[in-house]
Amino acid sequence: MAPFEVPRMRFPVFVSAPSPDNLNDEQQKSAEIIFGLIKRYKLEWRALGRSDYPQALPLREVVRMVRHCSGGIILGFEQVHVTSGTLKRGSGRKRVVTAKKPLLFPTPWNQIEAGILYAADLPLLILRESGVTGGVFDIGATEVYIHDMPKGDIPDQSKDDLDSVFQNWAANVRRHYYAD
Repeated sequence: MAPFEVPRMRFPVFVSAPSPDNLNDEQQKSAEIIFGLIKRYKLEWRALGRSDYPQALPLREVVRMVRHCSGGIILGFEQVHVTSGTLKRGSGRKRVVTAKKPLLFPTPWNQIEAGILYAADLPLLILRESGVTGGVFDIGATEVYIHDMPKGDIPDQSKDDLDSVFQNWAANVRRHYYAD
């Protein structure tokens, strides 16, 4: 750093995502795109086990971390791929799962952390991998718009669209930071 240069402040945002060793190569590329946007908008990626390590029970630690953040991102990456089974067994809404129409689930921590971020009234950005549904990833579950997860080979127009989404969300993060 040059003399008299002031380091740029980064606004802390909580990111709910699986750890890198739980992501496949394509998912890791998507996470890197998101990380690049977080850096571009002068935000700081905060996550349990990445930037912060538990001093207490994990759930309590997430709540503590969220108190010090001004926004949140939920990255709904597929973590469970179900090709056979029955949903709502014994009910009138029973549904059989097949390999042709598998169910894709994110980490359960996405749901927990989304609830904590929502309850904290922080600006929330939700991205999901194609096919991931349930809870916070269901359209209409919150007033938050759910975006498609970017892929490693994202076209330029989609990059611009995602950049616009981030720009708007980051502005809300800054407003929240200065409102407190």
